[in-house]
Amino acid sequence: MAPSAAAPELLVCDLGTVEYAAGVALQERVRTARQADALPDVLLALEHPPVLTRGRRSERADLPMGEDWYRMNGIEVVDVDRGGRVTYHGPGQLVGYPIMRITDVVAYLRTMEAALIAALGDAGVEAQVREGLTGVWVGERKIGSIGVHVQRGVTTHGFAINCDNDLQPFEWVVPCGLEGVRMTSLTRELGRRVHVAELRAHVVTRFAAAFGRDPRPVDPGALEPAADPVIPAART
Repeated sequence: MAPSAAAPELLVCDLGTVEYAAGVALQERVRTARQADALPDVLLALEHPPVLTRGRRSERADLPMGEDWYRMNGIEVVDVDRGGRVTYHGPGQLVGYPIMRITDVVAYLRTMEAALIAALGDAGVEAQVREGLTGVWVGERKIGSIGVHVQRGVTTHGFAINCDNDLQPFEWVVPCGLEGVRMTSLTRELGRRVHVAELRAHVVTRFAAAFGRDPRPVDPGALEPAADPVIPAART
């Protein structure tokens, strides 16, 4: 359902490629502003350099090579406060961080999944959920991961959809704590290269509609006008 003329705004900020720590710091500042109602709901869209993030339920066995091995291979390892276990982020993967005021976490997760499935359908891939699991799947292959944190009714973290990223790093971990799970991407499923910008347009449209919001693109400065803007990582 498309949002009405009176729908509340969703500020959408395309950040490009951002170092993981800078992305977390920005989320925290935007969350504080949202908790104070100084901002409406926000969706940050970005990519990260190679990084493995460990959620609150992560176990040592999720990184079977040992932390030093991943770092020696150019992959940062970071502990985070979201739910879930280990996942990988890297160039070519669309990451979305909604900072939204919510009242029902389960309904929020299910609505997000539905929005991502619709966006993938727009891009040409039929996706679905799997019983008892959070995230988005294409058959037996996982294409989208979700992990969130809620503080004082406002969310951080969010979703990651494999678009045109290297899938090999997922083979080096136990992604989302699921032994034997195979990851896929839009590029792999469609047999052609799909750029993040192509997917991002579908995701923004579907995400805003699913939550009854009116999307409005903004620059980073609009999210924290009194602070220095987030500095994107160097593009390679």
